[in-house]
Amino acid sequence: MEPPNLKHEDELKLQGYQFIAGIDEAGRGALAGPVVAGAVILPQGHLSWFRLVRDSKQLSPRKREILFDLIQNQAMAVGAGVVSHKVIDKVNILEATKLAMMQAVEKLPRQPQFLLIDRLTLPRCSISQEGITRGDKLCLSIACASIVAKVTRDHIMEQFDKVYPGYGLARHKGYGTKEHISCLQKLGPTAIHRLSFAPVKNVITNPGCDNLKSK
Repeated sequence: MEPPNLKHEDELKLQGYQFIAGIDEAGRGALAGPVVAGAVILPQGHLSWFRLVRDSKQLSPRKREILFDLIQNQAMAVGAGVVSHKVIDKVNILEATKLAMMQAVEKLPRQPQFLLIDRLTLPRCSISQEGITRGDKLCLSIACASIVAKVTRDHIMEQFDKVYPGYGLARHKGYGTKEHISCLQKLGPTAIHRLSFAPVKNVITNPGCDNLKSK
């Protein structure tokens, strides 16, 4: 598969749009922790590191960190939105994801004129936009946003690992791995687990695992 490119951004620039933000999320399928969204307006021109960018899931942790630093330092604007497990349980993960994306856009230091979003659209946002299927694999600004979202969330989960030791949060980042499910069954959920998600809900209904751990 070809790497993400600037086809969508270049087409929009021909239409007169100058500030185009790519948006993506991380943590939508996790069992614990927040959902995080990234928004990135790329710098003008084609920089050498653009060719290294991929969807965050296709990169090693080290490459993600390197690209994260490049994006933070050289992009025209970067924003991140974080929506907690409590909000996810209250409004559902799809709505929480949209809230995180709206936050990411609002935190951009420069107002975008157009949004390119992985899969979704934001009906409550008045900015012109397009949802692109597999956008994180096709569109460079969305792929950069996926890196911002993933690395930001990974850092959050690594901090939670210190607060809730024994669950392996720094390794699996809250996703439903065999290790994570096993820890859930043995220790019960922490205060950052998503109680509305079936694997966590199943543990709560299991006698002996009904006390939420909190610190």
